[in-house]
Amino acid sequence: METTEDDYAALLRGQAPRGLLWLDPPVAPPDILAMLADVAAGVRAHFAPASWLIAAEGELVGLCSITRPPADGAVDLGYGIAPGRQGRGHMRAALRAIAAWADARPDVAALTAETAEQNIASQRVLARAGFARVGTRVDAEDGPLIRWRYAAG
Repeated sequence: METTEDDYAALLRGQAPRGLLWLDPPVAPPDILAMLADVAAGVRAHFAPASWLIAAEGELVGLCSITRPPADGAVDLGYGIAPGRQGRGHMRAALRAIAAWADARPDVAALTAETAEQNIASQRVLARAGFARVGTRVDAEDGPLIRWRYAAG
């Protein structure tokens, strides 16, 4: 589900939006939710949607965000699933739905994402959702990263 400013306001109050169930522990801690709300607001000023709620069986299980306004048709994604709901296929299903969304948009040429080299679970999720490994880079904060790309269309 595409997020709204009201969704982030609810998350920042410690409530799941849209009548979804709040998990314990939640999708992300308050400081990360505040950062995601700011990123979404910045992206939303130039492109929509800016992010999505990931829900399953009436629970808010995760979030997927565009990390910056798209450049040259490439949409960079960041995502996370609540700790107690990982390993159940929620992120793969969400990425496949977002890939279908990208396939239907003439202004989106590709989806991209990055994972830490040691994050094998996230690498598997991306590969199973149709993303291909396209390179690596080293980030000052996050260390070695693997770059992934899904060619839309």
